[in-house]
Amino acid sequence: MNTQVNKQVVETFSERQTEEFAADLARQLQPGSVVALHGDLGAGKTVFSRGFARGLGITEPISSPTYTIIQEYKLPDERWFFHLDLYRIDNYIAALAFGVEEYLDNPDAFVVLEWPLRIKELLPPHTIHIQIEHIAEESRRITIR
Repeated sequence: MNTQVNKQVVETFSERQTEEFAADLARQLQPGSVVALHGDLGAGKTVFSRGFARGLGITEPISSPTYTIIQEYKLPDERWFFHLDLYRIDNYIAALAFGVEEYLDNPDAFVVLEWPLRIKELLPPHTIHIQIEHIAEESRRITIR
């Protein structure tokens, strides 16, 4: 699986630009990719996730799964997009209880995690880490590692 992404720093100046950047990234990745989004509340993680989903061809509304923890979206090519918000998870043991490893290890899925440090012990080595920083009202600095 080739999910190699070089370190990159980008600044966006609107939600639309953040979504477009995320959509472009999604189109570059292969199924089996795990993307961990880091950032404070309000940084733009859900906006990024929405753009990522659009890049995969998903047209239905994308919202944060803060209360449901997981949103599953079937892609047009029969693969999956899993959007996980782990804010309400205490630790990796709680995540194991709902079977998080089945999402992380699915070779036919793209996975985007919000609040990934809650399960840092379970993140696959090929995880792409993205830091989103709120630097002005509409501006974000996005760093991919």
